[in-house]
Amino acid sequence: MVACATIWVHPGQVVRDDTCSSPIGPSAVAVGEDAAQRLRGAVQQFVRAFGLLSSDQTPCGEPVAPSHAHALMLLLEAGRADQRVSQQALASALGIDKSNVTRLCTKLERLGHIDQARPAEDGRVRQVGLTAQGRRVAERIEAASRARFRDVLEALPSAAEREDAIAAVQRLNDAIELVARKRQHA
Repeated sequence: MVACATIWVHPGQVVRDDTCSSPIGPSAVAVGEDAAQRLRGAVQQFVRAFGLLSSDQTPCGEPVAPSHAHALMLLLEAGRADQRVSQQALASALGIDKSNVTRLCTKLERLGHIDQARPAEDGRVRQVGLTAQGRRVAERIEAASRARFRDVLEALPSAAEREDAIAAVQRLNDAIELVARKRQHA
């Protein structure tokens, strides 16, 4: 028998029950409702604990909406390569639709964080880049984000556990992308 933990979430409290057991180990468990429910609960707990539900500050505590921070990080990377990004490419990278990226860019432009330009060769396209102010904000967010993730990793007791955690998140990202591709082709 392999021990397992069941976690129930009630308003205002989390209850953990370590008394359940399974005759087979976790690697032998077929994907079923129990495994899906445990993954769902773990992801929900992570989202809440990490601060991903806040609409007015990043999980690292910067007073910027997370969607703005992600856009600024992508534009910072592009700017370091002396490139601008189309709104369409930004929407794709962020996983949002055209109307949402248009609103996001309008807000970022109004805040003075980005500028938008239409290239002469195609007036339908809007190329987006960071302003000097936007670059400073993006660099501040990047530094705070790196520090937050470093703190999280340092809370894991060993280098092996840190690598396992990173690998697990990468595997989840791969699985999410695979499911998304399957849904697109269905």
